[in-house]
Amino acid sequence: MLPSPIDPKPHVLKGPPPALEGPLAVNTRLQKGRRLFSGELHGPESFTADENGNVYTGTVDGKLWRIDPDDGLTLVTQMGQNLPECGSSTDFEPVCGRPHGVRLDRHGQLIVADSYFGLWSVDPTTGEKTLLVANSQGADGVPFAFLNGLEISSQTGIIYFTDSSSRWGRRHVKLEVIELNNLGRLLSYDPQTGSVKVLLDSLYMPNGIVLSPDEDFLLLAETSIGRILRFWLKGPKAGTKEVVMDNMIGYPDNIRLSDHATFLVGITTTRFRKLTPPFLDMIAPYPAVKRFLAKVIPQSWYNVLLPRYALVLELGLDGELVGTLHDPEGRLTWAISDVFQHRGRTYLGSTDLPFLPVLEGWES
Repeated sequence: MLPSPIDPKPHVLKGPPPALEGPLAVNTRLQKGRRLFSGELHGPESFTADENGNVYTGTVDGKLWRIDPDDGLTLVTQMGQNLPECGSSTDFEPVCGRPHGVRLDRHGQLIVADSYFGLWSVDPTTGEKTLLVANSQGADGVPFAFLNGLEISSQTGIIYFTDSSSRWGRRHVKLEVIELNNLGRLLSYDPQTGSVKVLLDSLYMPNGIVLSPDEDFLLLAETSIGRILRFWLKGPKAGTKEVVMDNMIGYPDNIRLSDHATFLVGITTTRFRKLTPPFLDMIAPYPAVKRFLAKVIPQSWYNVLLPRYALVLELGLDGELVGTLHDPEGRLTWAISDVFQHRGRTYLGSTDLPFLPVLEGWES
């Protein structure tokens, strides 16, 4: 008789998952790597790099880190309070912080989308933090609840970012996925004026975003429904969106531009055809089932349903699938959040895993 924490609506899927054939055929390309910083970096989710070869990332304990070219690890700053409990449980994230999207702007400052504290500028040398937009401020009268993806225009300096939900914070991400609401937004921040604009709303858990090489459009991952959108910034279609990829083989997280002019999509959870449909496929049309499950099953229990399977999609600039990289047994990693290439190395992010997987080469 207890009320359910979620208010889901029926959702009709486009169809069963695509078959593992053609560009999706199973391979072991993602097993040809190694793990760095085991036990030191917990959930390195997003990456950026400076001209000196330093790579920056954020972790579940609310910390920002610098990885130097010799794989030395240095703490840059703590986004929230630096408590001993930080990283031990998601219950402490609203106090400790959780940096998701991380990028360097034209002035060499780190721009950080912290899920709980808002959009920040951080000096990568001193760790000094400057608040740009607080979650409580939000946009158009709606506070932010789950800041996530981030991208910066090299031409204009405009910062693009996503708020995955106006209802659920990051620590309740499983409820967000099960509820399958469309309370997410794509936004922009102008550093010159300090103004925030809503570019798209009514999105299904908008997550990673990436600018095209010419910056005429953005690709955006709608994680909870396994879809990728293109949002036009220039040309006759400016201000409009279109679906680039739907009914995907898994749930997309971040999208990054590769060093060979393609888009790389990290798949946080796969969605394969088996004897029975995937769990989220089965419950999608049934709000009553979802409400019941959200009441009786702890969020941590859903982890047993997630396959330990790593998958990266490679898309052409037109959005067509050109190839995939797999780790079928999860030997190197699984639940990939980000695929970042820098100086011949590929960094594979995650939201929760206690290590940083890297590939020293790229087998296309």
